[in-house]
Amino acid sequence: MALVHETDFGTPPSLSENMVTLTIDGRSVSVPEGTSIMRAAMEIGTAIPKLCATDMVDAFGSCRLCLVEIDGRSGTPASCTTPVADGLVVHTQTERLKQIRKGVMELYISDHPLDCLTCSANGDCELQDMAGAVGLRDVRYGYSGEKHPNPGLDESNPYFTYDASKCIVCSRCVRACEEVQGTFALTIAGRGFDSVVSPGMQESFLGSECVSCGACVQACPTATLNEKSVIEIGTPERSVVTTCAYCGVGCTFKAEMRGEELVRMVPYKDGKANRGHSCVKGRFAWGYANHKERILKPMIRGKITEPWREVSWDEAFAYAASELKRIQAKYGRDSVGGITSSRCTNEETFLVQKLIRAGFGNNNVDTCARVCHSPTGYGLSTAFGTSAGTQDFDSVEHADVVMIIGANPTDGHPVFGSRLKKRLRQGAKLIVVDPRRIDLVRSAHVEAAQHLPLKPGTNVAVLTALAHVIVTEGLANEAFVRERCDWSEYEHWAAFVSDEKHSPEATAAFTGVDPQAVREAARLYATGGNGAIYYGLGVTEHSQGSTTVMAIANLAMATGNLGRPGVGVNPLRGQNNVQGSCDMGSFPHELPGYRHISTDAVRESFEALWNVKLDNEPGLRIPNMLDAAVEGSFKALYVQGEDILQSDPNTKHVAAGLEAMECVIVHDLFLNETANYAHIFLPGSTFLEKNGTFTNAERRIQRVRKVMTPKNGLEDWEVTLRLAEAVGYKMNYTHPSQIMDEIAALTPTFTGVSYDRLEELGSIQWPCNERAPEGTPVMHIDHFVRGKGKFVITEYVATDERTGPRFPLLLTTGRILSQYNVGAQTRRTANTVWHDEDRLEIHPHDAEQRGVRDGDWVRLASRAGETTLRALITDRVAPGVVYTTFHHPDTQANVVTTEYSDWATNCPEYKVTAVQIAPSNGPSEWQRSYEQQAAAARRIAVPAEAAE
Repeated sequence: MALVHETDFGTPPSLSENMVTLTIDGRSVSVPEGTSIMRAAMEIGTAIPKLCATDMVDAFGSCRLCLVEIDGRSGTPASCTTPVADGLVVHTQTERLKQIRKGVMELYISDHPLDCLTCSANGDCELQDMAGAVGLRDVRYGYSGEKHPNPGLDESNPYFTYDASKCIVCSRCVRACEEVQGTFALTIAGRGFDSVVSPGMQESFLGSECVSCGACVQACPTATLNEKSVIEIGTPERSVVTTCAYCGVGCTFKAEMRGEELVRMVPYKDGKANRGHSCVKGRFAWGYANHKERILKPMIRGKITEPWREVSWDEAFAYAASELKRIQAKYGRDSVGGITSSRCTNEETFLVQKLIRAGFGNNNVDTCARVCHSPTGYGLSTAFGTSAGTQDFDSVEHADVVMIIGANPTDGHPVFGSRLKKRLRQGAKLIVVDPRRIDLVRSAHVEAAQHLPLKPGTNVAVLTALAHVIVTEGLANEAFVRERCDWSEYEHWAAFVSDEKHSPEATAAFTGVDPQAVREAARLYATGGNGAIYYGLGVTEHSQGSTTVMAIANLAMATGNLGRPGVGVNPLRGQNNVQGSCDMGSFPHELPGYRHISTDAVRESFEALWNVKLDNEPGLRIPNMLDAAVEGSFKALYVQGEDILQSDPNTKHVAAGLEAMECVIVHDLFLNETANYAHIFLPGSTFLEKNGTFTNAERRIQRVRKVMTPKNGLEDWEVTLRLAEAVGYKMNYTHPSQIMDEIAALTPTFTGVSYDRLEELGSIQWPCNERAPEGTPVMHIDHFVRGKGKFVITEYVATDERTGPRFPLLLTTGRILSQYNVGAQTRRTANTVWHDEDRLEIHPHDAEQRGVRDGDWVRLASRAGETTLRALITDRVAPGVVYTTFHHPDTQANVVTTEYSDWATNCPEYKVTAVQIAPSNGPSEWQRSYEQQAAAARRIAVPAEAAE
């Protein structure tokens, strides 16, 4: 059977525990009540011919191939839509059925083009498979394929083609778009013989509402919808299951290969995070692995003004080690440090922090979570005792009320966003707390019950107002609180939030939110059944990020929405392994498993295994490293897989810190913005070229499997291993599985994790130990990790970043569906067709006041800096608020962000920047020279052997 159809097994069984026994072709089978006859037949290995049935969508019964005969019943019902019943006697192969199926297939084939031998889906087409399955060898009616409605080949989408002449109108693509993705971008146009699948109102795929998730392509049983990569390369011959390297959803894919060439990424139906679904990035945007700008050889240079010189791995490691040793000898042990990557595996991240602690001799290690979700770790650890979300993604299917705060799932976490939309279409209610009208507020068949469009920076005030309503109206779940939380702390908190100054009416003056809407949202969350909260960077990237996380935890505890499916507090992590990078000890004060470096017993366990004495003092955070560099005491930095110059706030300060260092080592795929200030470049490997594990936003540990040989010659863990050896600290591993064994030996929450267990179970959600040998999908079921849940007073403190006559508007930032983080990967794929520049969203009122029209260049200025970009006039943002993305380096959105940060974790306040906008003639001077500067920074000297 063709690779793409491995998941097609008919209607899945119901979850009913009542078993039904029936007979199929003389064989007895017992299945759950509600199972289809087709599925029951599959249980005993009988494959009934089909074309419209697939696991992806609900049963439809339109193709008339899966007919069966049932003793005592007339007719030939469709097996995909007919449920089993006790005592049924079913026949799947009779003379009558053979004739019917053969006749149906004749009609399909007669209306199909005569190009089976040259078709790009040859050997990978269900129509061909089913013709063979029913024994069709000839067509009596002639071929009318040329008369079939054919609007022409649509090649507008950069990743797949649409050939209507091959369409059999099975509706699988339409149903996948509706039921799986929830976009409703496809329809059946015309009637009868003139029926044809149409995107939108007979638009092109690129011009329609299609989000290119690939669900329609995966569902198509013919070559009507087909990947361009399959057409160019050919049908895959083998597949390897691995994990996506984009967002924190952690989708599982089959990487389908011809030799060492990747043909396509197909979502894996057994992937517990994505359940066979995907988005445009994971499904199609993997071309960056072969991009011409990828660096495959190590490079060094004495000064950042000099061109790069390609060298061997040995020379690169020797030079890096000599520089690190020289700097430590001259400036002291603490003058060097490193940054781990949330795009690398757990094993690679673990090795980097081990190198810094055991090899460099200090704790100057940090990670990109510093600038995104460090308040999550602090806030949830304070309230619950653990630094992670409480639920698995399946939990949303049991939610009755969902509150989204500071997140945009359909753009940032689209596969989870699709699952959420499906639950909302089933009747769950939605509350959105966001300054911007995200798609979920109002989209196809989904509308939020309440949208609280708060002023940026007032999250704490709005959440405390929600708590005020819940407590003062007697909606709190006091039984849960008495049993599971510290009652005295609750009473203190309840008295705090009950103060009239925290009422929706009192806080409206500075939050800008309608008090009645706040009251209705609070009542809905407290009384609407299972209430789940999902939040993102719009919560954490504030000066009160940690306070906001604790305010969310307060709400969940006060209403009893913890410890069971359908509820919980769930951070939507931005990068693929940001949870894992935190788990692995990437913060300067914590060893793996979130245990403080000053705890003697913990530190001693690492010292015994690592055979080295560890510093018991926390090291420098990223902002502290940069400050110390400017001051002259921090001189060398190893950066693994992060572009801090583009991703961190106050770009000028980051550049000043990097420029002041004597040795910057960048370990990455491309010469990014940070590499402009690097002295050593170590080429990285993509997720397709390595073994390891990622941990997604639901704490799910999943295998990353190497599908091709690293183009640079080394996997990333091997690069760190050899660098450690060069500086004098040898680590002995021959495979990442050995690194995971060490992680498990040292980390209580990972005790039961091993590659063998991951192969057996597919994935594991930590904690996994003797108490939870198969992992923990839902946390805090009977008690909190810390014992009693802790209520924290969350006083609203206005940010120091204030608007005024000079900077009257508030800028907030976010992401867009087609791009990822700073765009290093997606900008090197065809995804740029949807978003080739960052735009500034401006409300029509603000635009009119400033004489700005849609598409105009505007100057965006703050007290930290300025940039220019094009305007997008929209009412998605409120008057007084502007919004942009940060995916393109020629915009450098973080030029304007300030140094303000979260009081507890130094997470930057990206989401609140006072700005002014004005018409501009085009890019600023620094932007016009950006390409020239970037090109100069990428100069590579001719290798000596080439010169000879």
